[in-house]
Amino acid sequence: MTFTQSDLADTSDTLPRMPPWVTSARAETLEDVAFLSGAALATLHLVVGRADVPHALLRDRLSLTASEACMRLLGRPERAGELRDAVHLLRPGDQPGPAGAIFLQWQRAAARPISVKALQRVLPSVTAEQIATWLDTGRGGPVMRAATIMEVVLAAHPREEVMALIVADAVLAQSLGWTHVLPLLATELKSRDLRTKGEELQLACHTALVSSIGATLPIASDLTRRAARLRAVIPKLRAKGAADAVALFLSKDALSPAIALTGRTGMSGRAARRLCDRLVALGVVRELTGRDTSRLYGV
Repeated sequence: MTFTQSDLADTSDTLPRMPPWVTSARAETLEDVAFLSGAALATLHLVVGRADVPHALLRDRLSLTASEACMRLLGRPERAGELRDAVHLLRPGDQPGPAGAIFLQWQRAAARPISVKALQRVLPSVTAEQIATWLDTGRGGPVMRAATIMEVVLAAHPREEVMALIVADAVLAQSLGWTHVLPLLATELKSRDLRTKGEELQLACHTALVSSIGATLPIASDLTRRAARLRAVIPKLRAKGAADAVALFLSKDALSPAIALTGRTGMSGRAARRLCDRLVALGVVRELTGRDTSRLYGV
């Protein structure tokens, strides 16, 4: 059986949805915007607690979105397609360019549970002691703490916007009791926002969260449907290593059959390509590049 776009659309969507008044309300004061972002975070918190959501895949997809936003913030031209190529076509031992390095930072920040050790691996230019201090900095609610730490990091490292955004999203997630970084602030904050301080920066963070969570919830819903379809076809797959390949697809936004699948499943390059073609034919995986060679696939 092949699953089509209409099949996906008809699948019952049981994930919590953002109340329409959150995104439609016009709020200008810090108090009003904080109320709206609180409602958005409460909705997302319910999604974070759902076992049927492919959380690793969602974090990896948001890492791509955050990286693309950082490219715009830094005035770089790379967008999603170039970022995927810069990371997912790397051979063992290859080094990424500047754009790929930022994408890898976000991927690694979101992949492991939040800890000083994990963040220090992502941000090797600062000490573990400094990161521990940052994670313990700030008072108030989660958004106030995230805004405070962003201001602190940028004061010490004025040109390290990506570092500041990663730490801020880590502090936000930690304050909410989440185990992993979920890239949210980075996807919507603009360069002008990062030049503000105090309540003005807090206002920008609250506003950014309403927008980013509004975009994240449909992505989570879509990936949850697609993940369920992919899991359902596992009994149809006879290739050795197919179950491991499916597990990878449920954790990564994009995969190269010639690199990722052969390196992590023990499949030959030919077998990996045939499996990808089979999953595409079943309608549970998509080819992402439109190319005949150096293809990438994702849920």
